[in-house]
Amino acid sequence: MTDRISALPTRFLAGALSLRRPTRFDYAPDRAASVELARSLGLLGLYQLRFHGEIAPDGRGEFLLTGSLSADVSQACVVTLDPVDSRVRETVTRRFVTDLPEPAADEVEMAPDDTIEPLPEMIDIAEIAIEALMLALPLYPRAPGATLGEMIHAEAGVTPLADGDLKPFAGLAALAGRLVAKPDGESGDNG
Repeated sequence: MTDRISALPTRFLAGALSLRRPTRFDYAPDRAASVELARSLGLLGLYQLRFHGEIAPDGRGEFLLTGSLSADVSQACVVTLDPVDSRVRETVTRRFVTDLPEPAADEVEMAPDDTIEPLPEMIDIAEIAIEALMLALPLYPRAPGATLGEMIHAEAGVTPLADGDLKPFAGLAALAGRLVAKPDGESGDNG
């Protein structure tokens, strides 16, 4: 099956896509490409990547790409640097439209539909798969049982702050407890 997939094209000229029926795609990089992709993404390993779906006509000269992305990857734990294996399963949607207006200013609001993109001259399935994989990867992979320890630093002669000292609401709870314990009519004010 991998030979069949690797023989399929991964780049499609937008002007050559059928305006009547969907164009199917199926992308799975070979071993050498997977190793290079893992290196470029900072992964410990990319064991499997597959992106398949179709590019269908969607209105006048516009196209809708829908696909399924699956990948098995290994990343370094953010605490211990031990390998953390993850399985990615994503549905990918891109709507390629003609005449998408360019932003008028340097700062613009994001459109409510983040799947809309200008119709490129060439639709690169591999590029879309890599982008979708990058967005789907866990940001902070953590090995089972890995926890961040508490580090306390201070200059000589200074009492260091601990994590418990930086919890402002813990002090409020103690204050509320003291206020409730006072008999009615007593307050801390002298006036």
